[in-house]
Amino acid sequence: MDGEWLAGQFEDNRGRLRAVAFRMLGSSAEADDAVQEAWLRLSRTDASQVENLGGWLTTVVARVCLDMLRRRDTRRELPLEDLAPLSLDSGMDPEREAMLGESVGLALLVVLQQLAPAERVAFVLHDMFAVPFEEIAPIVGRTPATTRQLASRARRRVQATGQDEDADVSRHRKIVDAFRAASSAGDFQALLALLDPQAELRVDAAGVAMGAASPYGLPELVSGPEAVAEAFAVRGARAARPALLNGQPGLVWAYKGQPKVAFRFTFAGDKIAAIDLIADPDTLSGLHVEFLKASGRP
Repeated sequence: MDGEWLAGQFEDNRGRLRAVAFRMLGSSAEADDAVQEAWLRLSRTDASQVENLGGWLTTVVARVCLDMLRRRDTRRELPLEDLAPLSLDSGMDPEREAMLGESVGLALLVVLQQLAPAERVAFVLHDMFAVPFEEIAPIVGRTPATTRQLASRARRRVQATGQDEDADVSRHRKIVDAFRAASSAGDFQALLALLDPQAELRVDAAGVAMGAASPYGLPELVSGPEAVAEAFAVRGARAARPALLNGQPGLVWAYKGQPKVAFRFTFAGDKIAAIDLIADPDTLSGLHVEFLKASGRP
């Protein structure tokens, strides 16, 4: 079979294969390794005997990922930067792809890491990519009925995590709303009450440059709850709008509907541990921003 044609067919499937591997492994680097291994195996195979190349490649990637998961140290944690969302570019139905993209947040990737390898493979292939249990069963070495049970157990774990995440988002929205109100009112004590004892305000280079001509400009780092509270009491955030930033509560200052500055919050329990002021256009363009009403509702 022509090597150039085969390479082209592989490239047509690469996006979907990376999406499958990333959801199983939670690591973009490992996902790329798994996809590369699939290409090596394909290059050593008589592809003319393969009836469904896309299905064959998905099976190979799933087997490679399963082996990688089993070789990992138990419950090994991955660095958060390696859990950044991966573009699907999968060639699947656009509506299904959009739903899938919204469902795969950081919290889901974290809980997927806590599943047993076979559970994770069964859940990802069936629930995220609609692969039948009859095709998944040989990959995980179980019967279709047992494979269905694996996916069911994984689904319950994921759903429970989703409920916990929804509760956190609701609680954090109220904290951000209270912070915005206190900042707009210049209420130092109310702001202080919302901040963790180790609270920090971090400003990116674009934000520092933006405030350079103002007497109220901010340095790159403001440390301590008193200093952070003073910064927001003096400057206020009345122009900032409540928003979800990649699904998490925050604030955004926008001009003509376009985000110009985002305030991303990190929480420690019911306190604000850090606020990142983001003004860099490239960073802002990578955020999914959903503006909310002042009440915290879309």
